[in-house]
Amino acid sequence: MQSLRIIAHLTFGALLISVSATGAAGQEAQPAPASASDSALGAATTVLHAHANLVLVDVVVTERDNAVHGLDRSRFHVFEDGREQTIVSFDEHRPNDKPAAGVAGMQAALPPHTYSNAQLYPDAGAFSVLLLDGLNTPLENQGDVRRQVVEYLSKAPPSTSMAIFTLAAQLQMIKGFTTNASELRDAVENRKTGSQQSVLLDTQSALNLSPATAEMLTNTKALASEQQKLADITADMTDQRVRMTHDALRRLARYLSAIPGRKNLIWFSGSFPIALDPNDQLIDPLKAARRYTDELRETSDLLTAARVAVYPVDARGIMTQTSADASYKPAPNVAFGRANLPVAAKDDSTLQKHTESEHASMERIADATGGKAYTNTNDLKKAVEKAVENGSSYYTIGYVPPTNPSDGQFRRIQIRLESGGYALAYRKGYYAVPANQIDAGNRGATSLLAAAALHGAPPATQVLFKARVLDATDPSLKGIKLPEGPAGEMAATLKEPVRRYIAEVTVDPSSIAFDTLPDDQRKVNLEFAMVGFDAAGKRVNYLGRSVALQLDPAQYAQIMANGIRVRMALDLPSSEGFLRIAVQDLAAGRAGSLEIPVTEAAK
Repeated sequence: MQSLRIIAHLTFGALLISVSATGAAGQEAQPAPASASDSALGAATTVLHAHANLVLVDVVVTERDNAVHGLDRSRFHVFEDGREQTIVSFDEHRPNDKPAAGVAGMQAALPPHTYSNAQLYPDAGAFSVLLLDGLNTPLENQGDVRRQVVEYLSKAPPSTSMAIFTLAAQLQMIKGFTTNASELRDAVENRKTGSQQSVLLDTQSALNLSPATAEMLTNTKALASEQQKLADITADMTDQRVRMTHDALRRLARYLSAIPGRKNLIWFSGSFPIALDPNDQLIDPLKAARRYTDELRETSDLLTAARVAVYPVDARGIMTQTSADASYKPAPNVAFGRANLPVAAKDDSTLQKHTESEHASMERIADATGGKAYTNTNDLKKAVEKAVENGSSYYTIGYVPPTNPSDGQFRRIQIRLESGGYALAYRKGYYAVPANQIDAGNRGATSLLAAAALHGAPPATQVLFKARVLDATDPSLKGIKLPEGPAGEMAATLKEPVRRYIAEVTVDPSSIAFDTLPDDQRKVNLEFAMVGFDAAGKRVNYLGRSVALQLDPAQYAQIMANGIRVRMALDLPSSEGFLRIAVQDLAAGRAGSLEIPVTEAAK
């Protein structure tokens, strides 16, 4: 792979490299082709994949639904297909609400239009995702969910890193990962992404004829025929909802797979269908019956592979019997040659069966992925609080599986804990598929730089840097030679008006690894990426560059004192959107990234 190789010439202050047009000290340098993966930057590249046969299992240990901390490694035993395995790695993770020393002051001292990826709270290794599911939730419940989520966010621990997605006609990110609770609250309360009626979520009325319709039908056969039609329509609508829901969850799993560590998916929904049972009150009891267990298993497998633990929350809260609702109107009871139950009893029985089936679905996906289901509770904010708290307090156990790790078979995992009587939540297994099949089926698993450049992802902090981002017309850039012509690999596709953004990135040299050469020279290879997204999160332009530096002792000393500065330019539409900047240290395999609204950068 080609790279932009610069033998550094020091100027006053930090080393400044313009990777778009000029090299250090004004020397012309040819830009190298981008080398990040196609999925994030869109450029062709050769990617080297390395796979280690190490299985990681995240284990949440609770007692009376409270996280248990401080357990010793020796108390854990892991089994694969009934055979105990040797634990080769063990880590405990817990939330850290103590700010990192000096970061708050550094952030406050940043000049205007300057941003840093240094995080105020250290990464605890777990991220939370709220999924507000309007596709499967009655409109009357959606408002209560959002109200209680806002109440939780008003008191959430300041270190909570969270993203918010909605599901209606499609999956949409309304706020990427952040610890800024006010931004999360604003996203939940935004009218543009507010509650909406699902066109596919039918209520009891679809399963029963209204009294007015029944009066128009003159005989039992006509009533039964109409009832069968409505049941078939309801089953078809449920088919569509299930397909759309599982497609959305799989898309979310692929997105989250590019983010390292454990992710907790808190899924607010009013329907979790796993089956539609035969109805002996219909002409054809089996016609509208459905089983969605295969879809549920496939989705659970993909979420598990991405280290996503699902915490389903029944957005309907505590439900009363159908007949106890003030708006309830019994429909005619049409039993065709079968036992004719009282109408109210039949409706109450139907609701109970559906609810039990849906709760079983919630329990199944939670158990398979290492999460927990919350049902029959009106305290939805407490459910979020517990899911975030317990999902961020866990132990990661690593073991090397037996031989023949790529036979494609499902491997069952069992974790035992000596004494204590605690409850354990963890994924229950994995498919031992070849590495190339993992990559083919999990498109979210991309290169390190591509993952760092992912829209909405948590900021990567292994490589620390600051970025000053300005509109190219800013007076402070007067006299500086800026690149001419289109800036960015997709610049030619942009529609006018277009604005050019200049990013001056200063990398903290203490966070990167320098190789030592003869004569005490040092070298480092870095990759940079700038990616622009529109307001909907669609990539609109990108720039990827590689920089190789070779430094003598004097140059190295100055770099350590002032950092490495790289200037890049990118054209973006003159509208709301986002700009993400990422840096990778190739030798160390570490990355850093940050994301800002481009409208803010232009102010």
